[in-house]
Amino acid sequence: MRRPAPRAHWRFQVSVSSTSAPASDPLAGLSSAGVSVWLDDLSRELLAGGELERLVADRHVVGVTTNPTISASALSQGDRYNEQLRALGGKGASVDDAVFALTTDDVRDGCDVLTPVYERTGGVDGRVSIEVDPRSARDGDVTIEQARRLWETVDRPNLLVKIPATREGLAAITTAIAEGISVNVTLIFSLDRYRAVMDAYLSGLEQAQAAGRDLSGIHSVASFFVSRVDTETDRRLDGIGTPDAVALKGRAAVANARLAYQAYQDVTAGPRWQALAAAGARPQRPLWASTGVKNKDYPDTMYVREHVIPGTVNTMPGTTLEAFADHGTLPAADKPSAADYAAATAHLQALAEAGVDFSDVTDTLEDEGLTKFEDSWTELGETVHRQMHTTGDGEARPRAGTPTTDTPAGAGLLAVYLNDHLSGATAGLELFRRAAQTQQGQKYGAELAGLSRQVEQDRDSLTQIMTDLDVSADQTKVVVGWLAEKAGRLKPNGHLFSRSPLSDLLELESMLLGVQGKAACWRTLRALADTDDRLFTDHLDTLLERAEQQSAALERFRLAAAERVLTPARSSA
Repeated sequence: MRRPAPRAHWRFQVSVSSTSAPASDPLAGLSSAGVSVWLDDLSRELLAGGELERLVADRHVVGVTTNPTISASALSQGDRYNEQLRALGGKGASVDDAVFALTTDDVRDGCDVLTPVYERTGGVDGRVSIEVDPRSARDGDVTIEQARRLWETVDRPNLLVKIPATREGLAAITTAIAEGISVNVTLIFSLDRYRAVMDAYLSGLEQAQAAGRDLSGIHSVASFFVSRVDTETDRRLDGIGTPDAVALKGRAAVANARLAYQAYQDVTAGPRWQALAAAGARPQRPLWASTGVKNKDYPDTMYVREHVIPGTVNTMPGTTLEAFADHGTLPAADKPSAADYAAATAHLQALAEAGVDFSDVTDTLEDEGLTKFEDSWTELGETVHRQMHTTGDGEARPRAGTPTTDTPAGAGLLAVYLNDHLSGATAGLELFRRAAQTQQGQKYGAELAGLSRQVEQDRDSLTQIMTDLDVSADQTKVVVGWLAEKAGRLKPNGHLFSRSPLSDLLELESMLLGVQGKAACWRTLRALADTDDRLFTDHLDTLLERAEQQSAALERFRLAAAERVLTPARSSA
């Protein structure tokens, strides 16, 4: 006999206008409007310092999400992981096992902090998410095995296992739900993929029902990513460059999310879902992810305010959470209207007419999202490996197969080689920073600023590689590199102290040469990695690929500058 779905599952269906939350507490208003406020961050510092409890009490946080990038960042905060890592290193644990231990311990503790919320909301909120290894995102069989292991190891009913919404991941989502594992489906960008995710969830519930499971204990959210859609679409619109194209910027993400919610309404209104709901199934709530604004020209709370929809989740990075707490506002309506859906459809059609292939946008974002998580996972592994093999006094613990200081004949030359590149990297970073500042507000200003941040990260990677190889940085050479860039401003460009029309072109050529030299360094280290286990091939491959992307972008900027400066019609002006 089927029992009716408890009405409590739909308690969020209230009007924004009915909330009595004070205007001085926008997050309370957001919560009263039916939006679950989740924090997109988790670290041992956040847990041990009592900050998470404060956010639950004062900022209306009722859930936490994490991912490989957040986990990698967490290890850089304080020293609360050091003792556990040294102990794991002393036991000979692998890097993957150590990462698993650290992340599951943190998530378990987070689940315990949020248990009162979980109990108060009947299991709807009080949730903490943990992601499967992103390297397995294209392998459904490995993904489901990892999901089972995470579920069993954390051993908390308020856990959500994050599974990427790749084509290969869909079957793993269905299997996990069928086995009673609650799932946060992540990295959803396209409407077609979102519909496939909802179908995978319903299929899993149907299988669970056939197996006699209690459907009311199975929960899921579908994380639909937002801000990255605008970032990629805006980049393409800027590339098209027409006034009509530029006028379309900043609206693709909201339009895409509006239509996602419409798809959710269509599914939950259908007979397939209604039959499951009657058996006690919980809706797979839409979760708005990547809600931090990446473009400084847009309001910093826009991806929260534009997604105030009852029965949904908004997971925010700490900065966005605090921004909304400070000056967030709520819209007048509590749900998208038919007119909103029509406008969203019209906007995507306008993008197509302008020359933006939106399907390619979402495909690109999925690939980039997986790559970013894989890179973060690699970075996390490197940090864990390093700290596992460091003694309490900061000295590296020797490992089997690691060359000693008197083993390699070329160790001294390697130190000279790397310090020369470090000097060049220092000069290059100064040049990138200056070029980005000079071009601020210009056509390629934002991209140069992004490249500058990447170059800084690359320099940090080089210094860390040197540490791993027991190569000390020669501060004299670092200073020489810095001074060389400063002196380079007095280049013969036709003006001794001020910038000339040639300055942009010469700077771009210098930056391009620097990036090509950096790529050569990564290739050299990649070759050495075959015989030196202190070097990580995956990380070097990532650095090399990024250098090649940087070269392509700089060459594009350089050719544009050359055409602008050197064509006869313009050079005489």
